[in-house]
Amino acid sequence: MLDIMQAKIGLIIIIIAVLVLPFKVRAIERNLEIFLFVSGILALTISGFIPLPGEQTGWSWKILTEALTTPLNIATIYGIPIGIVQIVLLVGIIIYVWYRQIERAIYSLVKKFSVSTIIFGLIITLGLISSIISAILAAILLVEIICALPLDRDSKIDVCVVACFAIGLGAALTPLGEPLSTIVISKLSGAPHYAGFDFLISILGIYIIPAVILLGFIGVFLYKRGSAGTGVSECHLQRETIRQVVVRSGKVYLFIMALVFLGEGFKPIVLDYVILIPAEGLYWVNTASAVLDNATLAAAEIGPALSVQQIKSSVMGLIIAGGMLIPGNIPNIIAAGKLEITSKEWARRGVPLGLVLMVCFFGILFIPQYLGLA
Repeated sequence: MLDIMQAKIGLIIIIIAVLVLPFKVRAIERNLEIFLFVSGILALTISGFIPLPGEQTGWSWKILTEALTTPLNIATIYGIPIGIVQIVLLVGIIIYVWYRQIERAIYSLVKKFSVSTIIFGLIITLGLISSIISAILAAILLVEIICALPLDRDSKIDVCVVACFAIGLGAALTPLGEPLSTIVISKLSGAPHYAGFDFLISILGIYIIPAVILLGFIGVFLYKRGSAGTGVSECHLQRETIRQVVVRSGKVYLFIMALVFLGEGFKPIVLDYVILIPAEGLYWVNTASAVLDNATLAAAEIGPALSVQQIKSSVMGLIIAGGMLIPGNIPNIIAAGKLEITSKEWARRGVPLGLVLMVCFFGILFIPQYLGLA
């Protein structure tokens, strides 16, 4: 039996392990889904030794059911439940059956437009429409198009990481985009905010839309810098086997289950410490969403007692940091699985870009307040 302090120390050790080991141990890097799944089980088990007033901790049928069903029902689009696993599986089968036609269509696009123009348009378009078609569909479209573009591997990873930042940002604009925005709208639907469908776009659109456009330019810059405008000579869309499609869908299922376990397991740390931090500190603490489910953090942090400024800082911190590492956001998981991007490869691009965006938006959000201009 663990006492409360021992249990909290155990959770902190697991957090550190999740942050560090995928970059230090090659076996863990190659089997990230299994590592996060085991870490989630350990975290959830340890959290059961930390009682919280009005909150259930540790294992329960509710948590187990949520973990089993969330990968199959992660978003709702026009009232229809959508599961990431079904979409990944379905699109994989579609690509398998019609890959030649899709390859020719992308090749035709490349003949009409430069690769730089396609990259710029791809990042901006998917970033902005992800709030309507969902981050899941936007990410799947992204990786299939990137797979067929005439780019070398490093350029594909560069463009993919930048585009996933754009999708993660854009998806936060409406409750259709991703679970985080759905939770925020739900928790703020009553007094005093009375949040409706357009609440997030009304308070965050002025930040997110320019950021998505900026990311389009960044994606083109990284492509040109990395490949000097050269790549493979022709488009080629890889045709996976049905077995590969099914295995990839299974890995995504395990990944989402792991995030549910981790989110619930770390809840005592979040509720005891994180939500007590002022808005400025909370913005930076939310870099934890690089490895934790940002929807779980949003559910713990967001509430009607927060001011609009606090809501802005909390949500912006969550969605920016979510692009920094693979577990941080659903698009990252989909893209990394399809393109076989390792944790190190993603972090080398995602962490610097995320930190630059975090610093920029910290200045935008808080400096006017310090100067008495907001």
